[in-house]
Amino acid sequence: MNIKRIVLPAAVGTMLCLVSAQAQTTAPPITKPLHLYNTAKQKLLEGKQIFSFTQTKMDPAAYCEAAKHYDYTWFEMQHSTLEFADIEKMIGTCPGVPAIPMVRLPDAQEWHIQHATDVGVLGVIVPTVDDVSRAREGAQWARYPPYGRRSSGGGLYSTLWGINGVNYRTTIDENMLVVIMIETPTGVANAYDIASVPGVDVVIVGNNDLSQFSGFPQNSPQYQAMITKIHDDVKKAGKIFGQANATYAKGHPLSNDAFFFQNGPSNDGWVNPAGGRGGRGRGGRGDPNAPPPGER
Repeated sequence: MNIKRIVLPAAVGTMLCLVSAQAQTTAPPITKPLHLYNTAKQKLLEGKQIFSFTQTKMDPAAYCEAAKHYDYTWFEMQHSTLEFADIEKMIGTCPGVPAIPMVRLPDAQEWHIQHATDVGVLGVIVPTVDDVSRAREGAQWARYPPYGRRSSGGGLYSTLWGINGVNYRTTIDENMLVVIMIETPTGVANAYDIASVPGVDVVIVGNNDLSQFSGFPQNSPQYQAMITKIHDDVKKAGKIFGQANATYAKGHPLSNDAFFFQNGPSNDGWVNPAGGRGGRGRGGRGDPNAPPPGER
């Protein structure tokens, strides 16, 4: 009897731990009809393609102007000197612009994702995902329990999205958008398992890096076979597929099934007179002198 009294609570405790762990990797359900304040995610779920401009510099005026014309902002932190304080200031300068703020982080660390969500972004983009563990990291820190492991804290988010009667805490998990980038042959091999991670919403091809890591040019049959495999695995997992390079949005065999792109055309034909990357550097698709847009 004594043994039973000791073993039973231990077993129950183990089961509770397993249930808790499982709950923390479960994506929040989306109730239809959808009415999300993350309009970029709303469009994706309606089967529409979305495009961004890329912000690489601390420039509130340039950001606020460009953000009037696109589906979302790609704040670039992997390959720029942007800081979280810079992004926070730019978002706070012109809240309510049409372009939903998203950030590409350098990794999937907890503190990076917590900082990003606290300053008010509605989406995180995790680069160079080779396996399930990194995908899980990206998904779990972006949402609150029981769906993830985001902790409670202060930040600009509450004044941006917790307005007009909206309860941020109870709505943000639905509105958060977690985007995973596959950029290596290892990632290609693991694409189905990566896409199947609960809490991952979108999987995109990092086109230029996939070409670089694989050694195959983008117009080669080997490269096209890799992106086709990613597409097929993402669709099989029931997730949204995209490609960083917006030239794949039209005229490609996978264009009809690709919805998330970096850069590309504005919603109203607006062309950034200073270029499409934070007002400095390469132009977007609307710039006739610009090379093809896409992840760098």
